[in-house]
Amino acid sequence: MNRSALDAPALDAYARDGFLVLEGFLPPAECDALQARAAELVAGFAAPARRTVFSTGDQRHADDRYFSESGDAIRFFYEEAATDQPTALALNKIGHALHDLDPVFDRVSRRPALAALVHSLGLKQPLLLQSMYLFKQPHIGAPVDWHQDATYLYTVPSTVTGFWIALDDADRDNGCLMALPGGHRGPLRQRFRRRGERLVTETLDDTPWPALEPVALEARRGTLVVLHGLLPHASAPNRSVRPRHAYSLHVIDGRADYPADNWLQRPTLPLRGFA
Repeated sequence: MNRSALDAPALDAYARDGFLVLEGFLPPAECDALQARAAELVAGFAAPARRTVFSTGDQRHADDRYFSESGDAIRFFYEEAATDQPTALALNKIGHALHDLDPVFDRVSRRPALAALVHSLGLKQPLLLQSMYLFKQPHIGAPVDWHQDATYLYTVPSTVTGFWIALDDADRDNGCLMALPGGHRGPLRQRFRRRGERLVTETLDDTPWPALEPVALEARRGTLVVLHGLLPHASAPNRSVRPRHAYSLHVIDGRADYPADNWLQRPTLPLRGFA
């Protein structure tokens, strides 16, 4: 398949399943560049006395301004189970504006092949909204609960699309992505949004997750996984000795409305497309 755009069978599969797994999308040299740059950022990070822990379980980070004001910044979030590990082995992720504030992540995020792929999905005015470097550390990498990306990156109509790139081989042992194929045809269940000074999760629809067999999206290094914004997906903990680094980028269509109460705001950094 031409990686610069999706052909008709791939688009049909995406419409049916809500995801695509595209092997060999990112060259090894680009995977190396992202991992090396992330290591440099971590080495230059002065660990604070008070760590901001990121957890999809209790979402304690929602009450921390370090997280809530990170939409136009590069910030570092810790694993809940990290205790005496050095910082490089204790972080959960770096977010959320790597793609705009760091030249290496900017270059990879705005590759022409990815721009063409995004356009072929029907996003006519794509805007790069959020980026995350995900560590999934050996032994302590936490699970990510079942969720829909549109819960956190909400537009009207829903347009958010996730692009997840494996920077290490990802399999069942070290916490690869899991998905419910076809689950994107259901409703959006929740919204994570601002209510005054607080970030809250509100229920929009209490329809349970569909009774579908989860699929493990095992991915070799350099694989791109495309995720529909309404697709239920998750990942298991990493209890292996291997890391499972990944780079995640979320794109919305500028033609849609992006409400002012979305948690992720960028007051100092206007959204940009691929140009």
